[in-house]
Amino acid sequence: EVFGYQTQTLRRAVCLAASVLTCGVLLLVFYWRPQWRVWATCIPCPLQEADTVLLRTTDEFQRYIRKKVIYLYLSTLKFPISKNPEEPLVADRHSVINHAILKPELKLRCIQVQKIRYVWDNLEKRFQKVGLLEDSHSCYDIHHMFGLGLTHEEREVRRLVCGPNAIEVEIQPIWKLLIKQVLNPFYVFQAFTLTLWMSQGYIEYSVAIIILSVISIVLTVYDLRQQSVKLHNLVEDHNKVQVTITVKGKGEQELESRLLVPGDALILPGKCSLPCDALLIDGSCVVNEGMLTGESIPVTKTPLPHMENTMPWKSHRSEDYRKHVLFCGTEVIQVKPTGQGPVRAVVLRTGYNTAKGDLVRSILYPRPLNFKLYSDAFKFIVFLACIGLVGFFYALGVYMYHRVSPRHTVAMALLLFTGTVPPVLPAALTTGIMYAQKRLKKKKIYCISPQRINMCGQINLVCFDKTGTLTEDGLDLWGTVPTADNCFQEVHSFASGRALPWGPLCAAMASCHSLILLDGTIQGDPLDLKMFEGTNWIMEDCNVDDCKFRTSDSNIIIKPGPKASRSPVEAITILSQFPFSSSLQRMSVVAGLAGEDHFHVYMKGAPEMLAKFCRSETVPRNFPQELRNYTMQGFRVIALAHKTLSLGKLSEVDSLSRIHREKVESELTFLGLLIMANRLKKETKPVLKELREACIRTVMITGDNLQTAITVAKNSEMIPQGNQVILVEANEPEEFVPASVTWQLVENQENGPGKNETYINIGNSSVLPEEQGNCYHFAMSGKSYQVLFQHFNSLLPKILVNGTIFARMSPGQKSSLVEEFQKLNYYVGMCGDGANDCGALKMAHAGISLSEQEASVASPFTSKTANIECVPHLIKEGRAALVSSFGVFKYLTMYGIIQFIGTSLLFWQLQLFGNYQYIVQDIPITLMVCLTMSSTHAYPKLAPYRPAGQLLSPPLLLSVLLNTCFTCIVQICAFLFVKQQPWYCEVYRYRECFLDNQSNFSTNMSLGRNWTGNATLIPGSILSFESTTLWPIGTINCITVAFIFSKGKPFRKPIYSNYVFSFLLITALGLIVFIMFSDFQAIYRRMELIPTTTSWRVSILVAALIQFCVALFVEDAILQNRELWLLIKNKLGFCSKSQYRNWQRKLAEDPTWPPINRTDYSGDGQNGFYINRGYESPEQIPKGKLQQGGQTTEQHFWTRL
Repeated sequence: EVFGYQTQTLRRAVCLAASVLTCGVLLLVFYWRPQWRVWATCIPCPLQEADTVLLRTTDEFQRYIRKKVIYLYLSTLKFPISKNPEEPLVADRHSVINHAILKPELKLRCIQVQKIRYVWDNLEKRFQKVGLLEDSHSCYDIHHMFGLGLTHEEREVRRLVCGPNAIEVEIQPIWKLLIKQVLNPFYVFQAFTLTLWMSQGYIEYSVAIIILSVISIVLTVYDLRQQSVKLHNLVEDHNKVQVTITVKGKGEQELESRLLVPGDALILPGKCSLPCDALLIDGSCVVNEGMLTGESIPVTKTPLPHMENTMPWKSHRSEDYRKHVLFCGTEVIQVKPTGQGPVRAVVLRTGYNTAKGDLVRSILYPRPLNFKLYSDAFKFIVFLACIGLVGFFYALGVYMYHRVSPRHTVAMALLLFTGTVPPVLPAALTTGIMYAQKRLKKKKIYCISPQRINMCGQINLVCFDKTGTLTEDGLDLWGTVPTADNCFQEVHSFASGRALPWGPLCAAMASCHSLILLDGTIQGDPLDLKMFEGTNWIMEDCNVDDCKFRTSDSNIIIKPGPKASRSPVEAITILSQFPFSSSLQRMSVVAGLAGEDHFHVYMKGAPEMLAKFCRSETVPRNFPQELRNYTMQGFRVIALAHKTLSLGKLSEVDSLSRIHREKVESELTFLGLLIMANRLKKETKPVLKELREACIRTVMITGDNLQTAITVAKNSEMIPQGNQVILVEANEPEEFVPASVTWQLVENQENGPGKNETYINIGNSSVLPEEQGNCYHFAMSGKSYQVLFQHFNSLLPKILVNGTIFARMSPGQKSSLVEEFQKLNYYVGMCGDGANDCGALKMAHAGISLSEQEASVASPFTSKTANIECVPHLIKEGRAALVSSFGVFKYLTMYGIIQFIGTSLLFWQLQLFGNYQYIVQDIPITLMVCLTMSSTHAYPKLAPYRPAGQLLSPPLLLSVLLNTCFTCIVQICAFLFVKQQPWYCEVYRYRECFLDNQSNFSTNMSLGRNWTGNATLIPGSILSFESTTLWPIGTINCITVAFIFSKGKPFRKPIYSNYVFSFLLITALGLIVFIMFSDFQAIYRRMELIPTTTSWRVSILVAALIQFCVALFVEDAILQNRELWLLIKNKLGFCSKSQYRNWQRKLAEDPTWPPINRTDYSGDGQNGFYINRGYESPEQIPKGKLQQGGQTTEQHFWTRL
């Protein structure tokens, strides 16, 4: 959302004066809250009049961003520009530039948001993105408007408006990073606290905290600087590419890539790195899209077809438009010109609008973490500050009552206020994350977003890619099932070692692929490579002597290898290629066989899809059963088909470049099936079992066949034995039929006794078997998911609660699915090998990439071990880190409260603990405990439940509250009882007299109560029986709560396994007992303690021991007793508020769910029909909704920031 504001000079002057008077505090507040600065210095106004805009994100965080409106003036250009409003400045009628420039002023208004420039559209009255060609262009527009290039003048106008074609990542100066860290609100409060403590002479601990904070800040700044440098180096080369373009009227021109503008006609000379997103219009090329997909597989790009219609170029056919687009950052490894001209492309997007720019922006501006721990931590600190505020007014009242000097009163009050919020908190929490990161590194899991480690402790759903993640990366050839006379023939097994016999099936396997020969090495899709290797044919460069057919689509020929079966054909030449598309699920080639005067079409693809293009009489009748037979066994099945193509004379071979795919891919003859084994990785089954036993849901998101996915899910026991699978098939609305969704039950049936064949049968039963209860799983394709998302949005959550298999999913659908799971309050982990998983890896709470490709640079976690064992490791460490964070938080809270209570009691008689008393509590105990408490390793077995995810949960709050009560009771009792002892005297009133009479240092001396001398109350005095009693009780309490809060099983190993921490606790306890019972005068004087009777010291120790025993019993037997809390929840009728839990409860009570063997239609919400009124694409929203009146002070733009 965007709001317009106009700056007021008077308001600015008042704010400036206030900033000076507050010594910069107001500026600091404005830095933390930019919206306050805008509200203080500006007044609301319509957007078209605004000089400042305030942006507010529409997510749950509602973050504000302040931006100044920038004016660009075309008068700075070095050529005359027409001021006639009727005359467009750029030839493109769709361009927002024509609407943005005001005439006759020749200026435009713009804002820069997260590296993207938006200009004010005077026609639409909203900000619109620039730096790209509009999607509304037709194929005809692209070819005729931009095919010959732009004029010099238009290029200059576009360059000024769109900005440079550069992905520039500034290396942040160290001083700027330091200031950002230091101005963090907590560090500012910490600086204030430490300054106050040092002014009161508490130097040692303050210096220790300063050193720790400096180390923490330096490490953070170093880490941020290193990331900044790495990212800068990653994109810097992109900005230094020399390119050749065509300028209308001037011919070819060479320039730097940063000078490119959308609409430029770019010439591709050969091998190069693409500096922008471009649309191929002439020739074809092969690119490596490893940067985008994570797989270094050559992809063939084809030119945008010449079409006369006005349909937008992205939707000219049902084909995937991406096959025409060359993406920024990808490598062109081969170009294939058509005719005499070079390979040409039109610049589509520049700078940060490109695919690579989008990836870099996702790293620079990551999605904020919505994690309860961090929001609760802030609330908790505010609560502690409120306690400190109470202490502040208490100290103020006591000291003012005793008429102490104002300066000393304020100092003491501030001392009590700052004591409740421990300054060591950031360092302690950071240390815990560092320990977890170090342990993950030992398991070869690397993390670039450490704050997400705590989130891993809450993961309750993990999505897995299939190929390369659950199953082996490569496919093994198992066999072929040829057809003849409308029947399947005997299987040819590759394990037998026999060569594949020559025939149309062999020719199809040898030629129907997208493999290329690069530097003598065959490269391409692993599936294509395995299929080609199975034929034992070889690939060679095509020269003039060898190649009979000279077409631009082919520069290789395929010949039988030494091990190939005897063939009457000497060579095959690929003449034309229609590349594989995930949306079409097929690819085809036109090939010429040496010695023949006609051409052949070979097609391969998904069997269900390919059968539709074959003549029905050539497809075996038992085709569905045979296909299910193999997919049920987990095989990857590819179908092949063929036909002879008649184009007339051989001279008409050139017409192949203009032939339509529809003509080629029709009336084919079905050749048979290619069976490939896709084995499960040996780690898959045990890991999925471990996750299932830990009550963590597992979901498969794959681009593979649905039946294969179901089989892999059953074989890996992602779907446990005996559970039912329900196929969900949704269809788009047609002319008179609304969108529909069909539910079909999948049943396992044996094909007769003694036979090993298993089939998937769509059962006719209308209900699930009684004994199965709710053990059912939904399975669907990406197409069905998209229909459900658009037309059955209210139904989608019901399906996702039990959805387990999502097949044929595109990268965008994977990201969308992860987001939908998150909306149901799942904490989602995503594990993929980097191929098409990048978006989902970034979207998930914890994305784990098994690939080291550049595409995974934005994934929070990367595993060097390419299997899913990393998932339970990460969850275990996340749980241990989360429990450690809670333990540290509770400990530091109690440490502050223990000191607060003791200090408050002493303040009653204007006293303090001694400097060294504080030091012993703070450095050897608290500081060391905080730095080692989190180093306890994760428990080796995953518990069947998660740790608490909220600081403000009842067990944790009760833990702090009850321990506070115990501390209060013990310290107040000790404070009062010490006054009742026969040897007690008010040392703080008779300090001088006491010291004079204490010349004989003895612990058993007889102390009288009647002192003579001047009885005056000395503010800030330390020596007293009260402080001597309260200090050991408070210090031992700090040690015991550290032990109590260091919970081991079920999320961490036992406390004794953390040797350093255990040693520190025992040493600290021994030190305190030694100080208490030693009779060394030097120690007592240094610690500012008074020797008391041995019996009193024993009493102190017993009181501390009783408090420890009670606190330990309450913590372990009550507060950490999960069964007790579950019983209380059941008795009180408390239910989880998570969306997925609510849906599970609703569906469990619904007798009609899950639906079986029925079809539902989208409609008007009546008769059980479903409709999604929330789904409106931008094209469907009336302009009236997007455009608001001139009087409105708020306006919105629906552009992804």
